[in-house]
Parts: sequence; structure tokens; C-alpha cells
Amino acid sequence: MEWELSSILFAPLFAAAVIGIFFRKSRWTGAFLSVSSAAFAFAMTMWLLLEASVPQFQSSFELFKLGSFQLDFGYLFDPVGKNMMFIVAFIGFLVHVFSVGYMKDDDAKGRYFAGLSFFMFSMTGLVLSSNLFMMFVFWELVGFSSYALIGHYASTEAAREASKKAFIVNRVGDFGFLLGIIFCWNALGTTNFVEIAQIMKADPSAASTGMGLLILCGFLGKSAQFPLQVWLADAMVGPTPVSALIHAATMVAAGVFMMVRLTSIGFVTPEVLDVVFVLGALMAFCAGLWALGQNDIKKILAYSTLAHLGLMGAACSLGYELAMFHLTMHAFFKAALFLVAGSAILACHHEQDIYKMGGLFKKMPITGVTALFATLSIMAVPSFSGYYSKEGIMLSAYGRALSGGAFDAFVLLLLLGASALTPLYMGRLFFNVFMGRPHSEAAQHARESSLWITLPLLVLAVYSFVGGFSMAYDFKWLGGKMDFLMPSAATQFVSEIWDIHYLGLRKLDGAHAFETALVLVTVVVFGFAYIVYGGSRGCDILQKKLPPVYGALRKHGWFDVAYNWYVAKVQQRFAILLATFVDLMLIELLSVRGVGVVCAVIGQGFKKMHDATSNSQVKWLVGGVVLLFVLIYF
Repeated sequence: MEWELSSILFAPLFAAAVIGIFFRKSRWTGAFLSVSSAAFAFAMTMWLLLEASVPQFQSSFELFKLGSFQLDFGYLFDPVGKNMMFIVAFIGFLVHVFSVGYMKDDDAKGRYFAGLSFFMFSMTGLVLSSNLFMMFVFWELVGFSSYALIGHYASTEAAREASKKAFIVNRVGDFGFLLGIIFCWNALGTTNFVEIAQIMKADPSAASTGMGLLILCGFLGKSAQFPLQVWLADAMVGPTPVSALIHAATMVAAGVFMMVRLTSIGFVTPEVLDVVFVLGALMAFCAGLWALGQNDIKKILAYSTLAHLGLMGAACSLGYELAMFHLTMHAFFKAALFLVAGSAILACHHEQDIYKMGGLFKKMPITGVTALFATLSIMAVPSFSGYYSKEGIMLSAYGRALSGGAFDAFVLLLLLGASALTPLYMGRLFFNVFMGRPHSEAAQHARESSLWITLPLLVLAVYSFVGGFSMAYDFKWLGGKMDFLMPSAATQFVSEIWDIHYLGLRKLDGAHAFETALVLVTVVVFGFAYIVYGGSRGCDILQKKLPPVYGALRKHGWFDVAYNWYVAKVQQRFAILLATFVDLMLIELLSVRGVGVVCAVIGQGFKKMHDATSNSQVKWLVGGVVLLFVLIYF
């Protein structure tokens, strides 16, 4: 299996290298190589998932050793890794196919596909990593891939600034993550996941809250959670397929995957999980509000992603299998929504304002149906994919609030608010883009996208509709190797625990009434969204009637204002002061000029003492005799 995993990992890297060196300016060869590598990785992943005879595979070999520190390169292909690997390979392949149609007229198509393949290599390495240090290496490569792909349109200032912002903000979180890894190695003597699991099983007290909080910083940065969420919305200036793959389905979900992996082996303490619980719920609620202040279709979906990543973060403390379940379903319907946005943007000649679209359902039926299915799924309408995972999280939060105190009740209220906001902002997007009448000439003449674009949309529409059946029900076929639409090996991590967890949740007092109320609220709020936003007005009623409220939502909490003030007024001034003191005083004045002055003074002194006069020679002779006398007799 080691050879197969290596081929999945390095095939995209080979494609990226060949494209970058030989076909950077090619129109079709680079795209062919990139799509072929993604297809190969997906095919090999499916073959492994269908044919794997062992529940867990681990391999490792030493890269180098410094004293007692040893850096290993190895693979860990266990149930949670299989689940995530299916998502990365499946969504990655569909996005590659979609990109062929979306980027057909782009002059830098070769560079784009090289970056996409390098991202697939980085993300695959992150998922397959057997230890924290190896995960961190690929974690940084994923960040670099994001930086490069966000800045694809580097000729625009917005792309340059957004790519730098994403890179810098992630470095803040990654610094804490690296400190946590070093803490782990120092405290436990290993960063290998299997060895950590054995240590925690033998001695649960070995888990440290401080170590867990430092590791948590990586999750906050990569998954764009409080207070490091400011980069994700700006990252939407990159190509839309990049937004679908990196900033919705896989890269930002890497933080959740990391938390699930560490939580499942007992690494994360309850105190850390409580922090994740409240931060995730707060992010889910606030992001839902901020989505109502955006007119850019991709930014609305970006805030939706922030909200659902917060929901997954909260789910880590409720049951890590719930977080992984929602991560999987979210990958299906959110990738579908972003690709739908890409199809609509392309049809409207790269217009992204939802109030300059309208009436696209009749003109683009495949895109419209996919948008409808994905919208119903993200809203958690019964029988759609998002319903099962989101229902499990909400029921778990309800059960915790029943047996907990004010803290748990407060978090439940935040999650309920986030759940109620989803049909509001998604209804606002759907009704303005696909219903009513066109509000621009581009929308008036829009037509359905090419087969390269519509085929991935149709596949994701199916998974957005019934993809949840693979984990919520037992629909085995192909000798038990397939669980409805997913390989059984990829659903094992969730489905085995889900059955027990879900049955227990349904037995809670008032659980049925709670579920019914959630569905009714979803329907009522979606109907309200139609009343408010479904009139084909061509403008935002909130912006028109309550400009201060709309402005506040658009500013998304003034985080950018606060950070800009801190950087300009505090950090920059401190940096100038430090640079002045260190550079001018310590380095230039003391170290450089000071040493020179001291040498010059000493040199002049010795020069004066060696003036070659007879008087001086007598003095040196007497001095030498005295020194010799002292050395001999004393």
C-alpha cells in the first residue's frame, strides 16, 4: 500500500513540476496533465478504498536526526484519513474538470493548473501525514498554494493584497501551531499520531491544555475562525474554482480535520474543546449576520463557509464524528454552490453582484437545479445531505444544554441563531440570482455553461441531494464495499459511531419537538426571505431602508479596521523604534563604528609607544626587565 499512497501523493507534484517548467504558457497541455493527475489520484484512491483489506496502514522512515530529535516521513491511512482522502480526491477531480471550462480564455492557464496540482500534492500530504511535524510541513505548503492561487490575477491590486493578507494571517496561527508541536515533542517525546494515541490511552492526564490551545491556533488560522477570520472573504478575488476547492471544501476544512484527528486520540483536553465550542458557535452566528451585508455572490458564500466551519468547530466538542460528518456533507454542497457561482459569473460576463443578475433559472436550468439542491442541503431541509449532519450537531448541542448550565445554553442559542440565519442569506442569494427578472444586459443574454462546467455541477447536485444517505443509512452494495454513493471505507469513521450517537440523541426529552421546530423555522425563514428578497427589486431592501445596519453588517465587525489600526499605529511604530534602537544604536553605532573606534584608539596607543626613539627603547628595555623579574621571583 505504501507504493499506492506514494503514487497518489506524488502524481500531482510531478504534474505541477512538468507544467511549471515546460508548459507554463501552454493553452491545453498543462490543463491535460493537471486533470490527468487528478483523475489518477482519484482512481487510485477509490481503488485503495474499495480493495483495502486492513483497517489502518502506517509506515514511516527517518528523514534526518538532530540529537534526540528525529523527523520522520510516513503515511497514516486510517478511517478518518480515508474519509478525508475521498473528499480531497473526489472534489479535487471535479474542480479540475470544471476549471477546464472556466479558465479556457485565461492567458495564464498553465500557471493556474500548475498551482492547482501543487495544491493537490500539498493537501494529500497533509491528510496522509503520520506525525505532527510532517503535517506542519504540508500545512505550510497548502498555505503557499493558497497564496499563489489567490494571487493568480496578480495584475490587480485586490488579488495582490488578498494573497498577502491570507499568507500573513495564516502565519500568525501557524506560529502558535508550531509552538504546540514543539511543546508536544518536548512533553511526550513523539509527534507520531499512533504513538500519541497509545500514550493518551495509557495516561489520559498526559494531555495538556496549554499544548492543546497552541495547536488550536493552527485551526483558527487555517479554518478562518475568531479572531483570524479576516482573510477568507478577501480571498474570493481568486479564480472561482480555487474558491470551491481551497476555500470551501478542502483547505479550510484541514483545520477541522486536524482537530478531529487529535480529538479522536485523546490529545485535546475538555477545556480546549470548551474554547472551540464557544468560538465556533460565535463564528457561526456572526458570519451568518455578515453574509446579509454582502452583494458579491462569492463573498456571501465565503461567510457561509465561515459559519459552517464554526459549526464544525463546535461539533468537535460535541462528538468528533459529527464534525467529520458535517465536513463531508459541507464539501459536497459548498463545492456545488461555489461552482454554481462560477457558472453564473461566467454566464454574466464576470459580474459578481447578485443584484445585477436575476432570472438565471430559466436560462441556465442545470446550474439552477444544482443551486436549488445545494441551497436546500445547506439549509438542512429533510432528506438533503446537510440535514443529517446538521441535525446531529444541533441535537447534540440541545442534549448538552439540557444537562449543562448557562454556558451550554448560551452556545445553543448561538447555534440556533446561526441555523435560522442560513435560510435567510441563502434565500437572499438564490432569489436574487435565479428568480425574478434579469437586472443587467449580461444576465439578460446569459446561457447555460459548457459540458466541462455542467457535468461536475450535476454530480455535485446528486451528492448534495442524497450524499448523506451513505452515512445516515445502511445502503451497502458491491459486496459491502460501497455504502450508497461513497466507499464503505470512507464512511466507516462516521457511520459506525453515528448509529449509536444518533439513536441516543433521538431518545432525549423533547428531541422530536426540537427537530420539528428546527424544520419549521427553516421553512418560515426561507418564506420570509422570499417575501423580502424575492420581489426582483434589483437592490437590497435592508441597504435601502436601514443603511446603518447594512453598513455595520458589511464591515463584518470592524475587524479589518481594528487590525489596520493596530498594524499602522502600534506594530509599525514599535517596529520602527526597535529597528532604530537595534540597527542604529547596537549594530551601527556600537558594533560597527564602536569596534572601529576602539581599534583605532588602541592602534594609535601602540603607535605612540613604538616611535623608534632611543628614549622609548630604554623605557621598553627597563619595562621588560621589571616584567621578567616579577615573573621569575613572584
